[in-house]
Amino acid sequence: MNQKSGQNSLGLDICFEDEANPIVLFEKWFALAEKSEINDPNALSLATSSSEGIPSVRMVLLKGLSEKGFVFYTNFNSKKGKDLKNNPNASMCFHWKSLRRQIRISGKVSMVDKQEADDYFNSRAYGSRIGAWASSQSQVMKNREEFLNKIKEYENKFPDSKNVPRPLHWSGWRLSPGEIEFWFEIKNRVHERLNYRKENGSWIREVLYP
Repeated sequence: MNQKSGQNSLGLDICFEDEANPIVLFEKWFALAEKSEINDPNALSLATSSSEGIPSVRMVLLKGLSEKGFVFYTNFNSKKGKDLKNNPNASMCFHWKSLRRQIRISGKVSMVDKQEADDYFNSRAYGSRIGAWASSQSQVMKNREEFLNKIKEYENKFPDSKNVPRPLHWSGWRLSPGEIEFWFEIKNRVHERLNYRKENGSWIREVLYP
């Protein structure tokens, strides 16, 4: 790395480093975001498509990261859950305005295993675990009171905050990336982009025009 010029070997800003593994670079950028973002540095936009190819996007929270991929949790009967059951292709986008950085990730999702889902579910606050039971996510409800009554119903059913089982319809997805793009804002829209593309099990680095 050329520390003097403040650039890496590809001529990009030093923040891109010369990292062969994009997961490692993601972890470094994410660590900075955790220090600079006021709320939810793990927030990301998740794009899915229905079996008919109709796109949909929403915000979710990253709840796990490893070489295997990026993990988030949801109700499998929700809109995104149904989309992913029928079409496992998905994309994520992190945008950290405080750092003027963005990361886009695309790939295929698979369900996390039962133990991993149980471990995460049990780490959640009592109210969040009850909410997973009470919410028929994405379904139409008569009024807000209907939902609040269901919360009370499940609080009565599971009064022990240490013993709330995970609903079978609630679990996690892991997105295994095929591409990861790092973006850095530059004045006059001369932005810098570094794309990692997986080919035959190895990551290929490509500098992209802004």
